[in-house]
Amino acid sequence: MKERTSIMTRRSLVTLLAAAALIKPAEAIAQGTAITVHKDPNCGCCTFWVQHMRDAGFSVRVEETADIASVRARLGIPPRLAGCHTAEVGGYLVEGHVPADAIRRLLSETPDAKGIAVPGMPVGSPGMESGHPPQPYTVILFGADGQKPFMRFVGKQVID
Repeated sequence: MKERTSIMTRRSLVTLLAAAALIKPAEAIAQGTAITVHKDPNCGCCTFWVQHMRDAGFSVRVEETADIASVRARLGIPPRLAGCHTAEVGGYLVEGHVPADAIRRLLSETPDAKGIAVPGMPVGSPGMESGHPPQPYTVILFGADGQKPFMRFVGKQVID
């Protein structure tokens, strides 16, 4: 029986490399992705959230405003989803203390939605690490089809 050897041709190598380029590992999605954050200049937790985003590899531009409510109204953030700050990334809106992992998933899956939000200021969420035990919270996907749970976290850890 004749032994079969496998030789990679130039064409198969190019095909393999092209396929690999299409795979977007979650960590790579943030690298260099621009995010604009609208926040109150006096808010410390917003500053900590901005640092969380930079640490996750996002390129963050901060726009300081004392009237974040008008920014939310202009962008169409539902009032019951209001958090502490508002961000824009990849054509989506991000409201409140949303973990970087949820934003990576949003950018990777590109759902038909306006954005994601963490209403309020849950203890333990990025920027809200205060030494108290973190509480579970839900990241909400919102848009023309309404609102639904997108991910659940305790602190920065995904729980389902």
